[in-house]
Formats: sequence, structure tokens, C-alpha cells
Amino acid sequence: MAVRKNPPRTIDIHAHYYPIEYLNMIGEEGARFNATYRMTPEGFFFNTPGGSGAKMPTRFIDLKERFADMKKAKVDVHVLSLSQPMNYWADADLSHRLAIAWNDGASQAHVQHPDKILALMTLPMLDRDRAIDELKRAAALPGMRGVYLGTNIEGRDLDDPIFEPIFEKICQLDLPVFLHPIQPTGGKRLDFFLMHNALGFTFDTAIAACHLIFGGVLDRHPTLKVNLPHAGGVLPILIGRIDHAARMSGADKKIAQMPSAYLKRFTYDTITHSKPILEWVISQVGISRVMLGSDYCFPMGTERPVKIVDQLDLDDRQRAMILSTTAAKLLKL
Repeated sequence: MAVRKNPPRTIDIHAHYYPIEYLNMIGEEGARFNATYRMTPEGFFFNTPGGSGAKMPTRFIDLKERFADMKKAKVDVHVLSLSQPMNYWADADLSHRLAIAWNDGASQAHVQHPDKILALMTLPMLDRDRAIDELKRAAALPGMRGVYLGTNIEGRDLDDPIFEPIFEKICQLDLPVFLHPIQPTGGKRLDFFLMHNALGFTFDTAIAACHLIFGGVLDRHPTLKVNLPHAGGVLPILIGRIDHAARMSGADKKIAQMPSAYLKRFTYDTITHSKPILEWVISQVGISRVMLGSDYCFPMGTERPVKIVDQLDLDDRQRAMILSTTAAKLLKL
């Protein structure tokens, strides 16, 4: 059997990171928002109005630990992104400075390890002018390859008019947008056995996608590229009901296409924890729209993201698309 001489570099588009400068800023300036951060020998803890974490492993911060995990997972490149609590919970000034701290920290990680690290910027989304300023500044940072947004911004959906100028500038800069749920739907009803993550996050992703569709964001910005986490959440499996709702409500007359046609306006990661479901998602959206993701290093992620891809019935070209070439094209590598 022939051995590939130059196998593609494996790119994980869904990997989280907390620069120590970002966490220190929460600890030093978060008190007036009832936000705290503390480091312990066993891991670190933070609490903010935008979300709180249990004990977090130092792998989120320590690049040496990360690289050891990447080697075990057969992943060559992590595309770093912030996760909850994001930076939206603070006032305009602190939110902006938190975004700067995260973006500078992630870019510095790339500068130190350009062959292993890329990054997706975070923005102070509730202040349009500051968000656009940081968007332009961070876009010029080494290693910065896209924009990372919550599926909602402190309860505001992504078709809110406040975000329209930001999306316009994102399109002008030709940057891809990666979404992530940060405030799961379902409330206390999902406070058992990680169901807030398994169910709440996946519905929140679908809600965000529907606001981009029905709110006209994708129609107004035909070049906007949006990635949906966790293989699109429940959006692909419920798209028939969403089409039917559009017809019954008359919403289909207000958008350029039926909702199901927009499935191929999005890209998706591989995080399904199910080979048959991943195969089905690929059959619905096309293999060219699916990229490797791990959700590093949360418990609901996967420690071996390449393994499930290797289980699929793919030829070398198709495998390379998921592991590398589609992400490389999207990120302009």
C-alpha cells in the first residue's frame, strides 16, 4: 500500500484557549461585576455574570500540555477560540479591553508557535464602534484568521440591527465567522447530566442559524461565511420542520430561498459523537462543508477527533477535505 509522502496538516477548528492575561484581567477588574478568577494547583476557577465554570484544567492555558494532547490526538494545528463566559457580560470599556487581552494573547501564542497555532478573534459586540475598531486592529495581528461570536450576545440575537455594521465590516475584510453557544436554552429543566450542553447548546445553535436565515443576514451579506459548531446542532435534523414552518407562516416569501437551501451557506465541525450521525450530516450538507473539531478540552468534546473521521468510508481526497483542505481554504492558509 502506497504511503502518502506529504499527508495534509490536520487542522482542528474548534479548540478553546484562555490566555493568562485575559483571566488576570477578570480577576483584577471583575469585582464590580461580581466576577472572580483564581488559580489553584489543581486547576483554575472563574465566575462571571455571563457564565461560570467548574474547575478548569490548566491545559486550557498551558501550551506545552496542549501540544502533548495534540500529538496524542494526531492534530497538527489548533485554531484557538474563546469560550464561555466570552467578554459580553462586562461594560463597554472592560469588554473591549478583555477582547484586546484575548486577541493579543492568542496572537502571541501563534507568534511563538506559528506551525501549531492560529486564532479567531473575539469582539466587544455590544458596542458597535469599539467592535469595529477591534475587528480592524485584530485582523492585522499575526495568526488571526477569523471572528468568533456567541450564538447570542447577552440575549440579543444575531439579526439584531446593532450587529449589522459589524457583519458588513467582517464581509469587507473577508473573514469567516465561527459561532458557539454560550447561554443554553432550557434553563433549569436541563440542569442534569450535562443536558444543558447536550441539548441546550445544540438548540441554541439552531436558533442562531434561523435568526441569520429569517432575519435576512445571509441574504444581505451573500459573502458571509458562518461555521456552526457541534455539526450544526439540531438544525440539520429539524430543517424539514423549519421549511414547513416557513411555508405555513409566510416567512418563505420574505427570504430569498427556503431555509433548507441555506444549509449549504454554513460550514460545520465534526463533533457529533456518532459515526452514523456524522455520515448523515455529510450527506445533507456535502463533505466540502465539514471540518475537524474537538471542542478542546471540555468534557463534552472529543479527545480523539481524527479517530471518528478515520472510521468513515472516505477516499484520500475526502478525508483530506475534512482534516485539512477545507479549513485551509477557509482560513486562507
